[in-house]
Amino acid sequence: QVQLVESGGGLVQAGGSLRLSCAASGRTFSSYSMGWFRQFPGKEREFVAVISWSGTYTNYADSVKGRFTTSRDNAKNTVYLQMNSLKPEDTAVYYCAAPRAPFSTYRDHSGYVYWGQGTQVTVSS
Repeated sequence: QVQLVESGGGLVQAGGSLRLSCAASGRTFSSYSMGWFRQFPGKEREFVAVISWSGTYTNYADSVKGRFTTSRDNAKNTVYLQMNSLKPEDTAVYYCAAPRAPFSTYRDHSGYVYWGQGTQVTVSS
């Protein structure tokens, strides 16, 4: 069973930074891409970023491009989301996610079957 444990959320002022971490266990981490999503109250989860299994490919939502960076350390089975220049509209619950199939990347949440517990990010104005 795959487990994803997130950490790093919190309260930050606009313009500040946070780094989210997602530690994975339960299968060969380095064979799977990892995604980041966020969810606003009353809305569906939306794509934020994805990183390939090797870390050589990344893709971002337009709303975070240039401000957020995802990376991974396969030796530590951990993926990161560095969030800079945060805005109040970034306030949401953030989730990391893993797909069922190895060597595949997805932007849509339907491609993911394992999810972290979510971590709240609140950006004050």
